[in-house]
Amino acid sequence: MSGSLATVSYIGATILFILCLGGLSNQETARRGNLYGMIGMTIAVLATVFGPQVTPAGLPWIIASMVVGGAIGVYLARVVQMTQMPELVAFMHSMVGLAAMLVGYASYIDPATSFHLVDGKSIPLSDAERAIHEIEIYVGVLIGAVTFSGSVIAFGKLSGKIGGKPVLLPGRHFLNLAGLLIIIYFGREFLNATTVAQGMTPIIVMTIISLLFGIHMVMAIGGADMPVVVSMLNSYSGWAAAATGFMLSNDLLIVTGALVGSSGAILSYIMCS
Repeated sequence: MSGSLATVSYIGATILFILCLGGLSNQETARRGNLYGMIGMTIAVLATVFGPQVTPAGLPWIIASMVVGGAIGVYLARVVQMTQMPELVAFMHSMVGLAAMLVGYASYIDPATSFHLVDGKSIPLSDAERAIHEIEIYVGVLIGAVTFSGSVIAFGKLSGKIGGKPVLLPGRHFLNLAGLLIIIYFGREFLNATTVAQGMTPIIVMTIISLLFGIHMVMAIGGADMPVVVSMLNSYSGWAAAATGFMLSNDLLIVTGALVGSSGAILSYIMCS
């Protein structure tokens, strides 16, 4: 598939995703909205898999992963009861966060990301381009880690594996502030690293703190408010997907992630009002 055809497919998928959100706003059109979303996602996946960015050598691995993931998805859809749907959604959000983390690490480690193609030639990134790319990686891993750990705790509370009572640590606001300051400090160290080995320590420390922040954030919320938390994590998963799109230079991921992130944020606001 040529780059132009992949771009046209992405535009079509984006339109279908927007129609999907519009359809889900009403019970009478929800089924049609879901259909739009499924068609759009099918087009997006095919355009990505058979697009110019995927090499023939990597195609079997991608197809095998799709088969395994699709089989797991079909199994879960068949066995999960409707009353278990919120915890299934929380589980899926955790997978999005985990994917954003893994893509961030892979994008940082892969030497090919230090170059970009211009007229078929590999040109090294300038200092500004490299800094922007590393900021995308850092922020993407941060959001992905918070989404992953927070969604795991939300899943545990919804399934009854974790108690629904809020766990409030003493001085929790100061702990959050200290964690934020440490993340900012190591973000500076990450940007100043001259080699991948030097940058791994700051990003690993940030990942651990972000995971702890996600756990702390959701553990402090009672089980009765978990639907709002799931909606909020839905928004986080969208922003994590958008950050992944920036890392991979994938316009569709950016647009789709922004749609999910903004719609989830609006829904959380409505549920809280």
